[in-house]
Amino acid sequence: MNPHAAVHHTRVDGIPTLFVQAAGPMRAGLVFRVGIADETLGRAGLTHLIEHLALYRQGVADYHYNGATKAAFTHFHVEGAEHEIAAYLTGVCASLTDLPMDRLETEKEILRTEESRRDSGLLPLWRYGAQGYGLVSYPEWGVRNASAQDVWQWAQSWFTADNAVLWIAGEHIPAGLSLKLPAGDRRPMPAVTSALPTTPAYFSDGTGGVLLDAVVADTTAAWLYSGVLERELTRALRQEGGYSYTAASDFTSRRDGHALVTAFADSLPAKQDAVLGGFVDVLAGFQAGRIAQADLDAVRGRADGALAAPDTAARRLPGLAEDLLAGRPLRTADELRAELRAVTPADLHQVALEAAGTALLQVPGGHSADWAGYTAAPVDSPYAVTGRCFPARDGDDTALVMGADGVSLTGRTANGSERAVTVHYRACAAVLSWPDGGRRLVGTDGLTVEVEPGLYGIDAHTMAALDAAVPPHAVVHLPPRQQPQPAARRPEPVATASGAAPARRTWGQRIGIFLLLSLTALLAFVALAWTVGGAGDPETGAGEYTILTCVLWAAVAGVGWPAVSMLRRPRTG
Repeated sequence: MNPHAAVHHTRVDGIPTLFVQAAGPMRAGLVFRVGIADETLGRAGLTHLIEHLALYRQGVADYHYNGATKAAFTHFHVEGAEHEIAAYLTGVCASLTDLPMDRLETEKEILRTEESRRDSGLLPLWRYGAQGYGLVSYPEWGVRNASAQDVWQWAQSWFTADNAVLWIAGEHIPAGLSLKLPAGDRRPMPAVTSALPTTPAYFSDGTGGVLLDAVVADTTAAWLYSGVLERELTRALRQEGGYSYTAASDFTSRRDGHALVTAFADSLPAKQDAVLGGFVDVLAGFQAGRIAQADLDAVRGRADGALAAPDTAARRLPGLAEDLLAGRPLRTADELRAELRAVTPADLHQVALEAAGTALLQVPGGHSADWAGYTAAPVDSPYAVTGRCFPARDGDDTALVMGADGVSLTGRTANGSERAVTVHYRACAAVLSWPDGGRRLVGTDGLTVEVEPGLYGIDAHTMAALDAAVPPHAVVHLPPRQQPQPAARRPEPVATASGAAPARRTWGQRIGIFLLLSLTALLAFVALAWTVGGAGDPETGAGEYTILTCVLWAAVAGVGWPAVSMLRRPRTG
């Protein structure tokens, strides 16, 4: 196969097509400019659901095929003989225009199973919020309530001939292709949102290692910077420090002129401080311009070798299809190789400075990065709404404020300052609704407010007003909770971006407290009876009475104190 093979532009049934002459098994794909970032949180998962439905009729085949839903693109790809390629692509288009709605509920269950194994990470949520590119961090809540009409309208709006690009690598374009799709519009790239008032920023979460992402211009220098960063992180944190087993980085084009450089270093709990410090030191060294020519040459050599490989032209076709859908110029492998040769350490230094200005760092729980010049990402809102106040029923200073334009959860920090988390109805990305009356409001900035009527004494009229005020498309109706929030428990004074509920005591803790309190009560009864009745016993001397009394009450204290300590101890997860 010729790595310099030309990419030919043509059309098949009105769909723009990229074709590369290639030997071996034929490969092809159909790419649509629609993905998770085009959805809303309350309807998240529609694109993925359609991808599954479109593939159902393919059944079990001897050739390889699959689909993939990404942030801004959906791919259907296949490898096989010419007639298999034609049958697959024709079948996908036929299904997209006549989705098997009898499979709707079954595919929903399959998606929920798939979701249970997926870990998309928190960086997108903290950077973009609960909208656009940030939706990849969230569950596909929209799948559960999606109707056949919802699915059909989404397919008709996005999976169109004008919003697709076909790519093929083979001897020729296969005969028998019939890609009948409705007409539509070429959709622009998703809007880029931000939940960060300032960067560089950091947040603390989990017990793992250190993660970083940074938005930079989509250039060849940035691509090489990612490789050099991985090389230096591996050298500093694994080879020299022995702190990490895995230190890696990645470069992902967003196809809108910008790209995301991500980096990761794992850590044992005892090494978290060292990994965080070493990670920051590597970044600081790059920002100071300490970039070795030898490292650049090594990374450049690998990249150039990949571009010179025999199957380069075919491998690049899916990315070129995305570029075409995004309205970007298509660069050849030779052009990229020329750009590689022109990059200098000074170019990487400029990328490092750009990355430093947009960086978002995830540090292990209990750690911070303000000492390194990073600003803590917001976990609360600048103000609370005005409205009716519902104090927590257990008497602490936490309260829910139900206003005409939103809901706020208010409280105080450990040092006594006031804090609030606010979700405005007009900026409500999703409302999780349970039959027992509980609501979870997720703002487009990613902040969450839990509304539990039983914990705050919220009347039915006020809850009805809330339900009427939130956007209907944001409501997600969920089944009954197996463990609804009891009246004795309340949300944390300030909700986190993840919306996680506070932990509860385990059954083992509850049984232990019950047994200790019961034994304490029994011993206290015996001690009290002896204290009152033993003083008049003529057979017991004063010294014996005093000693036995002290022993009994000491036993009461010895058993009762662990029970009191368990009651005061923070609950485990």
